[in-house]
Amino acid sequence: MQLLPLSLLLLISTPTTYAVSIKDYAPTINIQCPSSSTPLVRVFSASNQTLHSAETAYVSARETAIADAWKQWMGDASSIGYKLDGVNAPRVGVALSGGSFRASLYGAGVLNAFDARNSTAKDKGTGGLLQVASYMSALSGGSWLASSLYANGWPTVQELVFGNGNDKAGWLLDFDLFFPAGKEITDAENVVFYADIVQSVLAKAATGIDTSLVDPWARALSYHFLNQTSRSNFFTDDSPHGAGQLWSDIPLSSSYQNHDGPFPIILVNSRPNNDTSIGFLTPAAPVYEISPLELASFDPSLSAAADLKFVGSKLTGGNPDNSSSCVEGLDETGFVMGTSSSLFNKFLDDARKGLMGDGDTFFQVLKNIVSKVLEQFRTHDDDVANWPNPFKQIATSTFVDTNSDWLELIDGGSNGEVIPLGPLFVNVRAIDVIVAVDAGSDDDDNWPIGANLLFTQNRTSTFLKSSHQTFPPIPDSTDDFVKAGLNQRPTFFGCFPKNNPPEYPMVLYFPNSPPLTGKDPVTNTETLKLGYTANHQQLFLDQTFENTVGGFTPNSNDPDGDFGKCLQCAVIDRALPSSTDRSTFCNACFKQYCYDPSSPASASELPNRKLKFVDPDPQKMSFRTKLILIIVGAAVGGLVLFGLVGCL
Repeated sequence: MQLLPLSLLLLISTPTTYAVSIKDYAPTINIQCPSSSTPLVRVFSASNQTLHSAETAYVSARETAIADAWKQWMGDASSIGYKLDGVNAPRVGVALSGGSFRASLYGAGVLNAFDARNSTAKDKGTGGLLQVASYMSALSGGSWLASSLYANGWPTVQELVFGNGNDKAGWLLDFDLFFPAGKEITDAENVVFYADIVQSVLAKAATGIDTSLVDPWARALSYHFLNQTSRSNFFTDDSPHGAGQLWSDIPLSSSYQNHDGPFPIILVNSRPNNDTSIGFLTPAAPVYEISPLELASFDPSLSAAADLKFVGSKLTGGNPDNSSSCVEGLDETGFVMGTSSSLFNKFLDDARKGLMGDGDTFFQVLKNIVSKVLEQFRTHDDDVANWPNPFKQIATSTFVDTNSDWLELIDGGSNGEVIPLGPLFVNVRAIDVIVAVDAGSDDDDNWPIGANLLFTQNRTSTFLKSSHQTFPPIPDSTDDFVKAGLNQRPTFFGCFPKNNPPEYPMVLYFPNSPPLTGKDPVTNTETLKLGYTANHQQLFLDQTFENTVGGFTPNSNDPDGDFGKCLQCAVIDRALPSSTDRSTFCNACFKQYCYDPSSPASASELPNRKLKFVDPDPQKMSFRTKLILIIVGAAVGGLVLFGLVGCL
């Protein structure tokens, strides 16, 4: 193995002095805590839930502000057979799934199709849904998209992804996440990039806050999805590269204050302390949400929320252990994104058991390297995001981590719920319509097959009956999903409630699916694909857009010219007065797009769908190699050790 030049080793191992910058990733410690009249933790119950007053105020103001957006989208609904002047609009939430860069791009393409600022989407009738949404939940790759929207002031998707030639550089996805200068790990520009990331993480570790593999992962993500990195400064320390941008500072932004976007919520899972299992979490493991206001769990076992600004402080029973030693700034936007996409426990287990075997010599060396690297800045578990537990001694009889000093937070889809539907089903939020954007990769061709909905339905019906709305009827298995073709086209769930008001929200399902026109697919990429050419990005967005606005026509490869109006039928349905029957037009739409358990559809109605991914810009690399590179890249300081150990 090639040795690193001494100059490059020194560049990584020698601290550098920065004015304001990458070291702002470190939180601020030992600050005065708020007075006791301002509680840092609020506790409620599953039967008597409450929201943060600022969340309630934001959603109320957003819904007042978007009254005109409803009119611009569907007028008085006469085009779909209604006359609805003066009807209270339904409350809409959008859920953006995980799936790494694939999920970011797929979610962006779907939002582009829902955006009234896109003239084509508006003409198709789908453009306008984004403008009337009150909530947006996201996890993993979807959280990168949601965070990027707020970090960049809610631009159009095209501007967000590719920049505007002025104050926005775009996502720069042609720079690989961990090897932006190319796959040669010793490239000088790569080493500069690694050095800056190491300095950020070391600055955080110096405050006494525990770090892990998630921290360099978080910093790498910030280069792409926040708003301080360009092609000209990517390999320099002239920019903080997102360091110092806090999730709790979102309310200070003009886009938030103008209510330009839905209220954002990032979903994360937790591995209970002393739980050494790896793989899917059990449904009982606590699930948390991170809004700009709070770190909260609406699981009945906890039912509590902590002031996000001060998460990182040591609390017991909701009170600071020391009134002059509070912490601010743990909620770096990059760290929130990294937490929601932290799959390192699964990566390491897959590498050890699935790809290399327990006795693989190379893996043993790799594991040794990573372990030594982490000694530079690790003070707690290396494969999770380490968050001080603000809920210590809260819900002492039911909360599994009530005695723990730390929360071990991991990827929001680690329990199988890759679409973050949980926050949108919380009773007190009273959401009527939920748009589920699914970029999962459940089968061998990296398409979703309904598994994510099934996981959520199971958890909701088993553990969340008292705290969350009922899940609408869906197929009993992934096999039934596939047989009905529901993973290959938009589907509306919850169209036929038995009660009034309905016993469950309407769920509008938009799975990443093969092009309805029969073209070669370019959107079913591997989760570990961490770099995309500009050409592939554009093709990906375009194909997603065309599928989203096109709906489907049974037994045809033609788009449905009425799908935009059918989408309007589904969204407005929950707002219809009880005395109003569905229109003839909407009934026809529901027959085509709604899931009817008594008369399921058939995949045979979707002919000529191509399932095999066709790479528009082939770049060959084995899955094993990618996994090794990601693990090594995350442990960025490992370059030092590579240089020291020489040939393996």
